[in-house]
Amino acid sequence: MSDPRVVADQELASWALVRRYAVPRWMIERATERRLAGDWRGACAAAHIDVDIDPADLTPQIEDDLRHLAPDLLRWHAPRVRYGRAELSPRQGLVLGRYGDAVLCAATPLHHDGAQRLRLRLVPADPRPSEADVQRVDWTGLRHLWDARRSAELLAHCGGGDRPPFFHADGTPLAPEELPDRDPGGGDPVRHAEWVGLLHERGALREASAAAGLVFGEAEKTWTWAEERWQRRLTVAPVDLALLERTARSSSRDLRVDLFWDLSLTVEGGGGVITVFAIDPFPLPQGPPLADGLWRRLPDLDLLRAGRITPEELHPLVRDALFPARPPADGPVGPPGPALPVPVAVPCRRRQHGLRFRDGVLEDSHTPRERDRERALRAFGGAPSGCFAVRTAWEDGRGRLPGALLRLRKDLFRRMEHGDTPGVLRLLDAGVDPRVRDRGGRTLLHLVHRVDHEVLLPRLLAAGVDPRSRDHLNRTPAWTVQYAGGPRALVRALDAAELDAAQHDEETV
Repeated sequence: MSDPRVVADQELASWALVRRYAVPRWMIERATERRLAGDWRGACAAAHIDVDIDPADLTPQIEDDLRHLAPDLLRWHAPRVRYGRAELSPRQGLVLGRYGDAVLCAATPLHHDGAQRLRLRLVPADPRPSEADVQRVDWTGLRHLWDARRSAELLAHCGGGDRPPFFHADGTPLAPEELPDRDPGGGDPVRHAEWVGLLHERGALREASAAAGLVFGEAEKTWTWAEERWQRRLTVAPVDLALLERTARSSSRDLRVDLFWDLSLTVEGGGGVITVFAIDPFPLPQGPPLADGLWRRLPDLDLLRAGRITPEELHPLVRDALFPARPPADGPVGPPGPALPVPVAVPCRRRQHGLRFRDGVLEDSHTPRERDRERALRAFGGAPSGCFAVRTAWEDGRGRLPGALLRLRKDLFRRMEHGDTPGVLRLLDAGVDPRVRDRGGRTLLHLVHRVDHEVLLPRLLAAGVDPRSRDHLNRTPAWTVQYAGGPRALVRALDAAELDAAQHDEETV
């Protein structure tokens, strides 16, 4: 990833995946319904947040905050693994509130391949030795990211004023001629943020920093990098320099900003002097990292500017906060659900054949005799072609698929990865063949620990998904689930399914 443009493209692509799959529309609707009914535990359950709080530890202040907790909004803004991935950043404890000697903490999974669930706990304000491998991140100044009472403050956090940078208040983007061509000064904070952002995008890093009120110091440690290299990387880093300056001005301590795995900044609290660190990859600058929400451009605005999403695909609270003048939506607001499969035309033997899903099988229009001939050809080492090649690629993950089937496969596996059980069930109910493998050879059973396995495991096994199947790295579903820290009961169920499948094969020989 030495090319900074590749870094920027992968960052944006990752957030596009997060916004499409991490918080499905049904989750937002269910969590909101339970929150408005006063059932904060039910809202957390709907948003895949496990609550580990003793009712005896709840004070009136904590209970009040929990009643107004929007767990789906918290999940929307939670930190993510980026650069081609979209899972929750592992081993982080997001400190939402402080209550004397206790803090309300939302913990991310211990492993990025684990189930994409958060865990809500009340823990001592001082971390215990057992939490040494969990990095606490201070979100106490970011209540608009999780507290429904404060969600409208997101707009002011993005630059102040009655609209976000680069957009009108109704969500339409500013035309190029509407953008500032000179520094408007601090009297217009939104246009000032736009000016700083434009300088940054043009590669004028030091000028952008100076316009934001930051002094760009010399690099303290540049490892083997040339100065031009890390400056190119900083040019595409999604840092909001105006926001970073406001954060530094309000802080009395030095701040650490982790931009990439190998590049961090420190910012002098109060003074705003930036020092660059190119990490090798250790040692990191001292102190905990600054929460993304205190230095990063809002990913939603980046995606909207790039045309990757529309305002109606945002979380409803985010949409309403960012665009207060936008008319009410004609339909539901939130990420779209899965697109149902449609017949696919495939060139086959000088004709166009149609492939379609019916009752969990990818069907073609060939006769039984033609299928027998194809099986005989393959038995003698012949390569499949046409419809048969597509069906083979669907089942082993190695061949090429038509665009529509490739998009469907990606959509199905992304929903499995993010625990979208209703979305997966909708595709299976529409007839999609579950005996599919991705490019890595994984079956849906390799990801069953991320969804409601009590619902999906029996259905996948009944549909003929082999529990003994191995991916391209020779890993079985049971091994994968155990490695990712999945439930022991699920590992035992997969082991039992392997034995049953082996016994069945022996009995039918």
